[in-house]
Amino acid sequence: MKKTADVVIVGGGVMGASLAWHLASRGCRDVLVLERLPELGGGSTGKATGGFRCQFSTEVSVRLSLLSREKLLRFPEEVGVDSGYLPYGYLFLAGDAEQLAALDWLHGFLHGLGAPCERVGPEDIRRLNPAANLEGIPGGTFGPADGFIRPLAILSGYTEAARRLRVEFEYGAEVLGLTVEADRIVGIETSRGPVSAGTVVDAAGAWAGPVARMAGVDIPVVPAKRQVAQTQPFGGLPDTMPMTIFLEDGFHLRVRDGRVLLLRSEDFATADPFDTTFDRDWLDRVVARSHERVPCLREAEIDVAGSWAGLYEMSPDSHALLGPAPGVANLFLMNGSSGHGVMHSPALGHLLAEMILDGEARTVDVRALRPTRFAEGEPVAGLSLL
Repeated sequence: MKKTADVVIVGGGVMGASLAWHLASRGCRDVLVLERLPELGGGSTGKATGGFRCQFSTEVSVRLSLLSREKLLRFPEEVGVDSGYLPYGYLFLAGDAEQLAALDWLHGFLHGLGAPCERVGPEDIRRLNPAANLEGIPGGTFGPADGFIRPLAILSGYTEAARRLRVEFEYGAEVLGLTVEADRIVGIETSRGPVSAGTVVDAAGAWAGPVARMAGVDIPVVPAKRQVAQTQPFGGLPDTMPMTIFLEDGFHLRVRDGRVLLLRSEDFATADPFDTTFDRDWLDRVVARSHERVPCLREAEIDVAGSWAGLYEMSPDSHALLGPAPGVANLFLMNGSSGHGVMHSPALGHLLAEMILDGEARTVDVRALRPTRFAEGEPVAGLSLL
C-alpha cells in the first residue's frame, strides 16, 4: 500500500468511489481510497434497494437529483458501464386530505425547479399500479423521471474507471487513528500501516461519526438500521411497476429482478447502533401491511434468507454533510445522506471534487449542506416524504 497521497478517501463505498473518479477525471490522480471491509460492495452500497427520485421537498435535494440524473444518463459514455437507470417512476399516495394538500404543494414546488411531477387521481393510480388497494387514497403524485438504478453497477463502474486513471483502492485497510497538528491531519494510522495525505475525506457512511472524532471533529451522523423483505420470484407484479409509497404509514415497495421488495421505515432499539441482525417481528408487520396495501401479495412467498438489514447514515435534517469539516483545514466531509446516498452519489462526488480542486462547488449551490449549519442553527427544512 502506498504511504502518501495527495488525497486519501476513507470509505470505498459509492460515495468514496464517485469522488475518486471525479477527482481523477479532472487530473488529480494521486488518490488513495481506504476501505475497512475486505472486498468491493460489502458495506451499505451493496444493501441499497436502488431507488432514484427527483420528488424531494427541498431545493438542494431536487438539484442534486437533477444533476445526478444528467450524470446517470451519461454514465455509459463517461464511466463505461450502464448505471441501470430506468425511469419507471415513483408514485406517492396520500392517505388523507392533509397529505394530498402537501403533495399538491410539492407538485408546484417541483415544477418551479424544472423537475417532472404529475398530480394523479384514483383513475391515474389504477393505470400506473392496478394492484394497489386505493381504499382511503384520494390521490397523489407521480414522478416520471424517478425510477431505479443499480447500486453495485454504479459502485463498480466508478471504482474500475478510477483505477484506470491510476487511483489506488485498498481493501481491508481500516483507519485506526488520525494525527492532528495545529489544524491539519498530518498522519493516518491504518491496519495496514501509516499513511500521510494532503487532503483527507471522510466518506465512511454510517461510520462517518467515529472517523471524524479521530480528528477531534464531532459530526451529527449516526447509523440507523433499515430492513428489506424480499419475496421469492413472483409474477404478480411487473418490474416496470413504479416505486409505490403509501404516505400514511411509510410502507413502500418495488419489483427488482422478478422479486418484490417490501419496505417500511421503522426505528429499531439496539444496544449496538451498528447492529444489522434481521428483526423477524418487523418482517411479520411489513408482510401483514403488504397484504392490506397490495392484495395480490397474499399469493407471494417471502424469501426469509434473502431478506436483509443495513444501515442508513442519518443526519438531524436528513440531508448530507458536504464540505470542509470545522476546525480541521484539510478534512472534508461527504456523509449523512440519510438513505439517499446512492442516488445522489454522482452529484456529490462531482461537487466535492469541485470544492477540493477549485475551492468551491460551482455546478450547484450546496451551501445549505455545509457541515457547520447545525451549530449555526440553520438545518435544512422540508417535508418528510421518507
